[in-house]
Amino acid sequence: MPSIEGGGVEKNLFLISGYLSNKINEVCLITASKKYKKKFNKKIKLILPKFNFWDKLSRKMKYFICLILLFEQIIKDRNITILCFQANIYCIILCKVFNKKIIVRSNSSPSGWSNNFLKNIIFKLVLKRADLVLVNSIEFKKQLKDKFNVNAECIYNPLNKKEIIKKSKTKSLKIFRNKNKLKIINVGRFVDQKDQLTMLRALNLLSKKIDFEAVLVGSGTLKNSLINYVKKNKINDKIKFINFCTNPYPLIKQSDLLILSSKYEGLPNVLLEALALKKFIISSDCPTGPKEILLKGKGGLLFKVGNYSELEKKISYYLKNKKICKSMLNNALNKLDRFDYNKNLKKYLFNVEKFI
Repeated sequence: MPSIEGGGVEKNLFLISGYLSNKINEVCLITASKKYKKKFNKKIKLILPKFNFWDKLSRKMKYFICLILLFEQIIKDRNITILCFQANIYCIILCKVFNKKIIVRSNSSPSGWSNNFLKNIIFKLVLKRADLVLVNSIEFKKQLKDKFNVNAECIYNPLNKKEIIKKSKTKSLKIFRNKNKLKIINVGRFVDQKDQLTMLRALNLLSKKIDFEAVLVGSGTLKNSLINYVKKNKINDKIKFINFCTNPYPLIKQSDLLILSSKYEGLPNVLLEALALKKFIISSDCPTGPKEILLKGKGGLLFKVGNYSELEKKISYYLKNKKICKSMLNNALNKLDRFDYNKNLKKYLFNVEKFI
């Protein structure tokens, strides 16, 4: 995992690597991101570049140095099996050149990264050469089959409900001022993929119709442009921004409603975490994951990607139909065991052990 950036993929990395290190004799992690090394189980051997400056460079540069570190390990040890969370194509090529077993985990829908004609050809040729491809939703699995003729294995993101509930009880900043207003939260990186602008446009339409407070939690390159939109439309008294935090659960706990506005996902952890805290969800019907988690709209409300007027109507619907929405939430909660922590981690172990 060359570049660890603190998002949902990383949460899965910490859980999966920690579990495997308790079941397998030797687990090593290759990464150029040193600042997260304390997050890993002490049984894991970390393989890191010697100098700290790699941590400040781009993701592609981290790919480069970590592929060199992987090459060194391949030369040293003939019996290694590689589980790749990032830089999948480069990693597959390197492993196949040296006849090593490789399992790759694809983290987000091809809708977000396969629009380039040349990329499509490369992925179609290379991805199927992995010994196993893992994905985190059934819809994602179907996409890989249709687009690249790759037969993937679906393992849901492991959800540790007890840990989330425990962390949600820690002391935290009070982010909402008025108990009587609708309390809305969005948690995610401020990047094009997460499309918080669509959410802000919907809230701008709602600003003169209902009383609400909205909080956006995260960091990223688009933060300033989102803040500027809020100021320009004079809704800064209703919307505020909070920096990324490693424990957002006490913040989610304070809300009534979580909104996800992404253009594409894999299986968004934040939706699972919100359900663990019994929060109602309105999400874009993006590929892939939200529809699966929210039972095709029977476990929460879905709106078309980028359609802010539809999102506005869904928020209004939630306010006017809370009994129906509570029933929908219960539907989602009744199916949450699909993502159980132990159940899905055992699937990872089963699939990894086949290649050891």
